Amino acid sequence: MSTAPFTVLIPARLASTRLPDKPLADIAGLPMVVRVARRAAESAAARCVVAADDARIVQACQAHGVQALLTRSDHPSGSDRLAEACELLGLDDGGIVVNVQGDEPLIDPRLIDAVAALLQARPQAAMGTAAHPIDSVQDFANPNVVKTVLDAQGFAHYFSRAPIPHARDAAPGSAWWREPRAQGLAPLRHIGIYSYRVGFLRRFPQLPPAPTEALESLEQLRALWHGHRIAVHVTPHAPGPGVDTPADLERVRALLAA
Repeated sequence: MSTAPFTVLIPARLASTRLPDKPLADIAGLPMVVRVARRAAESAAARCVVAADDARIVQACQAHGVQALLTRSDHPSGSDRLAEACELLGLDDGGIVVNVQGDEPLIDPRLIDAVAALLQARPQAAMGTAAHPIDSVQDFANPNVVKTVLDAQGFAHYFSRAPIPHARDAAPGSAWWREPRAQGLAPLRHIGIYSYRVGFLRRFPQLPPAPTEALESLEQLRALWHGHRIAVHVTPHAPGPGVDTPADLERVRALLAA
């Protein structure tokens, strides 16, 4: 199925506790946010726009032919920044935007297209996202790896940092999902890419935060708490590594150099 026209928005915030000036970090001769935008431009998006909180990011983007907007610096979350970008761009409520994080320089353009297509195929969904199967007990137990469980129609049932679903009778530390009887229940790792209907994205920052959102520190739980549905694209492949730390940056630099 062809994908309806959509816009990629890339939120970029200069401050980072673990990697100062992260969007401007050099990766093979380009600022990271520019490299993200160029990858996103290989998708079927009608346009890709960086939503920045600092003029230096805007200037770096413009120097490399990437469209960028200067948004407020005091937004509490990326979704607030995207909502402002929708206003600045004059996007129609019926449109679709895909939020590609500004620290994903190896993002697969096909994944962007798949997440955008979810909202065309699923009129019940306000949001779309992605996940892939977890293949290690270590990742399943790691609270920094966000897990999701889907319902029968492929919508998100819940997201958690805890190991879900939990197999009550499995031995501690076992990869119980490799047993034939567990087919269809393999744990899924959430991938932090989202598609939104523009009208919903405009309203989302005004929704009261959910208790589950605060407990898990997962903003997407606010949508589920208020009864909005999130469609999930399951890909067999893990995405390329993102950049949160200096070590991540060196790993991505090495991958691109190779």
